[in-house]
Amino acid sequence: MEALPMRDTRNPLVWPIAALAALLLINLVVSPSFFSIDVRNGQLYGNLIDILRNAAPTLLIAVGMTLVIATRGIDLSVGAIVAIAGAVTCTHIAGSSQPASASTALVAMGMAIALCLALGVWNGFLVSVIGIQPIIATLVLMTAGRGLAMLITDGQIVTVNNPTFSKVGAGFVFGVPLAILISGVVFAAVALVVRRTALGLLIQAVGINPEASRLAGVRSRSIVWTVYVFVAICAAVAGLMIASNTKAADANNAGLFIELDAILAVVIGGTSLAGGRFSLVGTAIGALFIQTLTTTVYATGIPPETTLVFKAVVVIAVCLLQSPKARAVLVPRRRTSPPAAAPSAPTPTAPTGA
Repeated sequence: MEALPMRDTRNPLVWPIAALAALLLINLVVSPSFFSIDVRNGQLYGNLIDILRNAAPTLLIAVGMTLVIATRGIDLSVGAIVAIAGAVTCTHIAGSSQPASASTALVAMGMAIALCLALGVWNGFLVSVIGIQPIIATLVLMTAGRGLAMLITDGQIVTVNNPTFSKVGAGFVFGVPLAILISGVVFAAVALVVRRTALGLLIQAVGINPEASRLAGVRSRSIVWTVYVFVAICAAVAGLMIASNTKAADANNAGLFIELDAILAVVIGGTSLAGGRFSLVGTAIGALFIQTLTTTVYATGIPPETTLVFKAVVVIAVCLLQSPKARAVLVPRRRTSPPAAAPSAPTPTAPTGA
């Protein structure tokens, strides 16, 4: 019986899903109660809930990063924007005359989002109008932004105790962590917009060939500007989640390397760094993979000093499995024997004379 080629492995989501399932299986072997979910006072608790909640900030940023990368861009400043959002919110709450009131928290969060939106406008202006390379334009804010966060907090860790603000990262709605709901709603809204409207097609067109899309009447400059503003807003909300969960603003460590996790999640999910093709579902799987990998590292007792090395090795392995050329070398396909050729008709010969 001839072996059939495995066509499903050509799907870029197959290997990230397989890697995520493998990590979950490892955790299940280490801890048999890993999949158990408890209900306490009407609220959901468990390892899976913790993974979803801890992955929420990364997923939120990765959704915006997917659209940026789809337009041939990149944003390295999202980690600094995370720190700025937390710094503005916590500093305003701590310096207010009513640090525990809901109105103070709402005003502080509104100020943080507005400032981060302005930073996104700045990044978009540098990339789409001035024409600076995205990696250079956002690298400027990556460096200066964290310094701005330290300037806002005066180099100190600002702690707050505001019940309204604490709910953003640690609160529950209908028994589900609010951070999961926020990321889920943003993900669903973006997926709906890019699938049900022309925006997804326009983003792909800009990413594939910006000049051709401009000549075709697509406002490529406006689209590029918009995605940088959107990813900045996503980073701001993620910064509110992180600061709310810790009840503090740490300008040095808040959002540190989260831009790399977001980019890894996008790449693992199958989005092309060359622009054009993107997958929001793949990005979600990549974000869950990154967070599950971190959980697996701690669950299996891997030494902390080798955590980043182990994480890098696993991510590289998953990316190699996604590459058709690497799979062809690592897992050569079985060649099937070619079908037998049909016998050729005899060539007629001219009759010979008597």
